[in-house]
Amino acid sequence: QVDLVESGGGLVQPGGSLRLSCTSSGRTSSVGAMGWFRQAPGQDREFVSGISWDGRSTYYAESVKGRFTLSRPNAGKTIDLEMKNLKPEGTAVYSCVRGSSYRNVHPHEYRYWGRGTQVTVSS
Repeated sequence: QVDLVESGGGLVQPGGSLRLSCTSSGRTSSVGAMGWFRQAPGQDREFVSGISWDGRSTYYAESVKGRFTLSRPNAGKTIDLEMKNLKPEGTAVYSCVRGSSYRNVHPHEYRYWGRGTQVTVSS
């Protein structure tokens, strides 16, 4: 069994910053690629960002490029998503994922999902 636990969500004003973290645990020794999706109310899940197993490569959705930074300290089982200049359309449940490739952008390509953490961008 694989568990992904997210933390760091909350309420932030437009233009503000927030940091999300996700830690993976479970039986498999190799964690592989990890990343984030988000789902706004009434919307489909949307790819946000992915990072390779060694933390050296990242991939971002165009909508967050230049504002979000995904990192994986020491190529470990925890990833951090630094979100800056947040916009109201960033309000969503952000879910951590594990998969085979950090460049996969479709939900069905990820086997393991966290429960998600709410991010609300509002004044």
